[in-house]
Amino acid sequence: MKKMRIVVALGGNALGKNLPEQYIAVKETAKAIADLIECGHEVIITHGNGPQVGMIDSAMSLYARQDSLQSKTPLSMCVAMSQAYIGYDMQNALRREMRERSIVSPVSTVLTQVRVDRNDEAFQNPSKPIGKFMSKEEADFASKKYGHIFIEDSAKGYRRVVPSPKPQEIIELAVIRSLVEDGNVVVCCGGGGIPVYANGEHLRGVSAVIDKDYASALLAKELDADMFVILTAVEKVAINYREENEQYLDSITAMQAKEYMNQGFFQKGSMYEKVDACTQFVESKKGRVALITELNKAKDGLLGLTGTRIER
Repeated sequence: MKKMRIVVALGGNALGKNLPEQYIAVKETAKAIADLIECGHEVIITHGNGPQVGMIDSAMSLYARQDSLQSKTPLSMCVAMSQAYIGYDMQNALRREMRERSIVSPVSTVLTQVRVDRNDEAFQNPSKPIGKFMSKEEADFASKKYGHIFIEDSAKGYRRVVPSPKPQEIIELAVIRSLVEDGNVVVCCGGGGIPVYANGEHLRGVSAVIDKDYASALLAKELDADMFVILTAVEKVAINYREENEQYLDSITAMQAKEYMNQGFFQKGSMYEKVDACTQFVESKKGRVALITELNKAKDGLLGLTGTRIER
């Protein structure tokens, strides 16, 4: 197998929904990542943070209510906190797994800021779910008390949504590149990155959560990765999902992917962003390949045995 530089974006199923679940989940995640490193690939890891950042935001809001001297913690700061504690668990689990396989490679977590456009239309249309599902009563209370916006999932309840602007620039890119070239396995761009905007020569945090798949695709392009892999809860992408004529996709071109997106085959807030991010990466340079598959199928996906591959 050709040795490649691979950016791996981990979905929520790789992290669990709370601290005990995360501690268990990252052990299995580390095995999937170590499989790729064991094959000689350079691996850069990104991850989501939807449940985690919501948990932190709720905890800090509760603290502010209990202590009059404590101001409300900005959402950008909550993203930074989530990067740190997810990275802490991830790098320790991965270091342990690699040592058991006699793989010698440092693991580093980089707190990563990602610049967004302050005028992005996403700020007028919050759509990114964070935190836990709530009852209607809980959602109504939070909406009136804090001005939070909620969407309803008829099967699960109500969930808060925040703006999700498109990533424009990865601020710590040079640091990440240097670590990778020095042989480190790097965990970065957690939760899509800490959202910031340029204010003159300075950066300011903004209340938003960047989609981790778009941020990861940008990272993969900027690092000149050979492959962009999204590990999620399904083995393959499907059209007509959960319908009688459901069809799983083994390999598609970027043009076919865009046609499927335009025809509405992929749900926004779920598979649409994954396919769109992969397509953007593939079209950015000849020879680049993207893969979407299940976490425990990562190695098989790279071998072409499963998953959905997107190529030019």
